Amino acid sequence: MITPRQFIAGGKVLLLAAILLGAAALQPARAERLRDLASIAGVRSNQLLGYGLVVGLDGSGDQTTQTPFTVQSVISMLQQLGVNLPQGSAQLQLKNVAAVMVTASLPPFAQPGQTLDITVSSMGNAKSLRGGTLLMTPLKGADGQVYGMAQGNVLVGGVGVQANGGAGGGSSLTVNHLSVGKIPGGATVERAVATNLGENNMIKLELNTADFATASRVVEAINDKYGAGIAYALDSRVIRVQAPSSSDQRVAFIGTLQNMDVNPAEQPAKVIMNARTGSVVMNRTVTLDSCAISHGNMSVTVTADTQVSQPNPLSGGRTVVTQNPQVGIKQDSGKVMLVKGGASLAEVVKALNAIGATPQDLLSILQAMKAAGSLHAELEII
Repeated sequence: MITPRQFIAGGKVLLLAAILLGAAALQPARAERLRDLASIAGVRSNQLLGYGLVVGLDGSGDQTTQTPFTVQSVISMLQQLGVNLPQGSAQLQLKNVAAVMVTASLPPFAQPGQTLDITVSSMGNAKSLRGGTLLMTPLKGADGQVYGMAQGNVLVGGVGVQANGGAGGGSSLTVNHLSVGKIPGGATVERAVATNLGENNMIKLELNTADFATASRVVEAINDKYGAGIAYALDSRVIRVQAPSSSDQRVAFIGTLQNMDVNPAEQPAKVIMNARTGSVVMNRTVTLDSCAISHGNMSVTVTADTQVSQPNPLSGGRTVVTQNPQVGIKQDSGKVMLVKGGASLAEVVKALNAIGATPQDLLSILQAMKAAGSLHAELEII
């Protein structure tokens, strides 16, 4: 599917591929793999979270007077290691320690002993985690159970330089982000997540976008290949498929199933606008009804004349319907022009761009057209 896109350059809206919109509408829908349209229920990742300490920093750790939880964590850790600190230790001045949050994603079917990549993020006021070492940190899931243990040297893809000048002056330079780092393979899975894949010899396919037509086409494609009754749709998103009872055959069946080609239904007409950048993205199903447009001292007319050619039936020719869009631009103040029904929204945008309309002008006009009922599309503002 060819989708016109707009980018902002020098305060003007630039529309790409607008002239290809009509040609794209004549092209048949492209088949997609089922794995790109749907996921398998139960085959999902789980988020893990942990709180830990990074040590070995070169004076770039937390300022403990402002982050007392860092000192409390150090004292608690030392007590577990058999080190009893005297009273008043809460005023420790630690410069090489930083409190961090550790996050990871537990992939489906992960087994104990498997390693995971983790992200380490400072939660205090540490200047940099570069060169630090994460101490053993339990990683917990949403149920509070420990599913992994993390530890290792933090890799920070950045650098910070600070130079002090005379009379208390100084300068600093920071490249990239220094308070977040990664540890490739820094966590080890300690507990597996139970899955019910293939329970009762059934699997569920969940479409990424709920659509009754697409769900019907998926069911039809599966039944055409494996036999009637193998798949049936529960609703516009979930499709139940009968799977082999053997785990080995079930894995092979799912692998073949995910590589099937399915022609998804055409998506609903939608226009997405970014109010911050002025970007506008629309799909090819957007249509317009007749309306009049006048914005400030700009007036635009867009018409689409339909021409039908009917060749001699004896010659074997076909009837051809063509659209000849015409764009007229008027900058006379107060003059209102008419947009005839059937005109492409791409032509309206192209006309506004030609007279130097700003992205904010375009957003206002599209919102007004939607409110007037002329724009047949879902208008989403992000």
